[in-house]
Amino acid sequence: MNRASVIVVGAGVGGLSAAALLAAKGLDVQVLERGPQPGGKLRAVELGGRRLDAGPTVLTMRWVFDELFATVGASLADHLRLTPADVLARHAWGPGPRLDLHADLPSTLDAIGRFAGPAEAQRYAVFCRRAARIYAALEQPFLRDDRPSVPALLWRSARHGGWSGLRAMAGISPFARMWPELCRHFQDPRLRQLFGRYATYCGSSPYLAPATLMLVAHVEREGVWLVDGGMQRVATALAGLAQSRGAHLRCDADVAEILAERGRAVGVRLRSGERLMADAVLFNGDVAALASGALGEAAGRGLEAVARAWQRPIQRSLSALTWSAVADTSGFPLLRHNVFFSADYAAEFDDVCRQGRLPSGPTVYVCAQDRGAVDAASSVEPRRAQGLLVLVNAPALADRRPLTALEIDACEQQVFQRLGQAGLSLRPTVPMLRTTPDDFAQRFPGTGGALYGTASHGWRASFTRLGSKHPLPGLYLAGGSTHPGPGVPMAALSGRLAADRLLADLASTRSWHPMAMPGGTSMR
Repeated sequence: MNRASVIVVGAGVGGLSAAALLAAKGLDVQVLERGPQPGGKLRAVELGGRRLDAGPTVLTMRWVFDELFATVGASLADHLRLTPADVLARHAWGPGPRLDLHADLPSTLDAIGRFAGPAEAQRYAVFCRRAARIYAALEQPFLRDDRPSVPALLWRSARHGGWSGLRAMAGISPFARMWPELCRHFQDPRLRQLFGRYATYCGSSPYLAPATLMLVAHVEREGVWLVDGGMQRVATALAGLAQSRGAHLRCDADVAEILAERGRAVGVRLRSGERLMADAVLFNGDVAALASGALGEAAGRGLEAVARAWQRPIQRSLSALTWSAVADTSGFPLLRHNVFFSADYAAEFDDVCRQGRLPSGPTVYVCAQDRGAVDAASSVEPRRAQGLLVLVNAPALADRRPLTALEIDACEQQVFQRLGQAGLSLRPTVPMLRTTPDDFAQRFPGTGGALYGTASHGWRASFTRLGSKHPLPGLYLAGGSTHPGPGVPMAALSGRLAADRLLADLASTRSWHPMAMPGGTSMR
């Protein structure tokens, strides 16, 4: 068999997922990672002798990873220990009542009824049914499609469901914005805030995002999983899976340029000057880096629209200002996931998305990483200092106007004042580690600190993300800045789409035939 070779640039979730699938098909796969370990945004930091998640903290859509491992003849359960969270998150608005969302629908209905009244609980039940319909309408024709367009989405909906599929698509309000739809569902402004926050999972403003992002509510209710050992273990498991199928992982390998000859990607040049050649290159990084020319002129061609869009701050996704801490806590019973809402949500997103500045009244997310599934609902304080990640949304403008120390310090004061107003007292046992948008911009070149690619602002945004195939033949794309979008499971899906497209193109252009993958190709 003529064995094809592929270079994967970047060992994030998308790149590792693609590497595992391609290696299992018999390709010679080499993964190049500029950092010291795999993971990309799934990173951990050492603080006070503890290892803490400092990137994504929520794992949903477990079926994506079950399916991925099964496709290459493995079991996710053999590589990761996952525990479902009974309580999805705790939400607070100052010192007043708190609201917990539960994985169990009756428990959440009861909680909302006690928090906002029985009428709002019934409105939530209607909202859940709508979120489920949106997800059902989009999973097959959108999430699993390599490069969906509006005509293709309608065609696939009709193909899979006939007239009922087209009616389902029309019923999800694809052209409506999220915030007006939430106002129709809920009268209590606190519930509008709570469910509007799901837009930030895609790095977007709930005032500008499409209503279809309400599907995130269904995704969370289907299951939030706690990863034993932290979220970075997901990357470790994927890297191990890829290596077990024959892929080679090389860290501290900084790619400076994607090489092209005769109009086709043929390899890479490392910062050290070393050149590595391959039949195809798969880039697992932000497409803004390619569009800026950071990886060479050839890889930037055909991405002029991306480069133009990146000049408009409103089209960039959110960045973040974070604090990793090991601290004694008291006064507020933390769960694993906690949200402390601002008093003026509209002003917060106007600050970040339109004014390009840190919010004067931020919403604060706190991940208490020692709170597990068993003790998640317990009000008993842990006996040792807790590992925490504290996060607020921030503008992604590090390449245009870096935040000043004065701005960051003022925001930090607001953040911990808000936590104090809700009753939470933090006493760090070691100095906190602060990460700014500038830090994220250095870690992920070409992004300006944006953590989710382009923002999902307006209904067209979902159709303007690049698919898995770059305009340059032989170059493929995966990661949260490409279709189907940001988030750990979405990045894994992007890796699968890129691997499928690459395999199809190789099979059609050369005398090479893939081996059968063990484990079948079940879609669910």
